[in-house]
Amino acid sequence: MTQTTLKGKPIRTAGHLPAVHTKAPDFRLVDKDLKERGLAEFHGKRKLLSTVPSLDTGTCSTMTKHINEFAKKHPEFVFLTVSADLPFAQKRFCEAEGVHNVVALSTMRGSDFGRAYGLLMEDGPLAGILARAVLVLDEKDHVLHVELVPEITTEPNYHLAFEVLQGHRS
Repeated sequence: MTQTTLKGKPIRTAGHLPAVHTKAPDFRLVDKDLKERGLAEFHGKRKLLSTVPSLDTGTCSTMTKHINEFAKKHPEFVFLTVSADLPFAQKRFCEAEGVHNVVALSTMRGSDFGRAYGLLMEDGPLAGILARAVLVLDEKDHVLHVELVPEITTEPNYHLAFEVLQGHRS
C-alpha cells in the first residue's frame, strides 16, 4: 500500500508502486476507439506513463496538455495517459484540447491496472479511481522513474520525468 493526500487528508492506494529497475506490469486498457491496448504494444520505445483521476478536472487537464506539448517535440517516445474516464469522454477531451500526441487509455473494464501499479485509491471521495502519478519506462519496459504526487491536487515534477525519459538523468 502507498499513500497520497487529497486536500491534506490521507488516501490509501491498493498495491505497491512498481520499483525502479523492475519490469513494469503488463496491462490491458481501452483507447478512445474502444480498442484494447497493452504495454507490450509499445515495447522498443521509451515511455512516459501518466495517471490522472479524470481528464475533466483542472489539474488533470493541465497535466495532460503539458505532457502533450512536450510530446509534440519528442515523437521518438510514447506518451500514455491513463484515467477512469470513459473512452468517449477521453476522445472529446483530446479533440477539444488539441491533445494528439498522447495516447489516452481508460480503466473502464476493470481495476487491475490500478492495483498492479499501486495507484488505485481505496478510500476518500475518489475511491475507485487512479491517483496522480508519472512513470518512465525504458525500451524493455523497465521502470526508470516513479512519482506518486504527494497531494492529488498538485502536478508532478515534469522536468525530472522528462530528463529521465530523455536519458539525461537516472
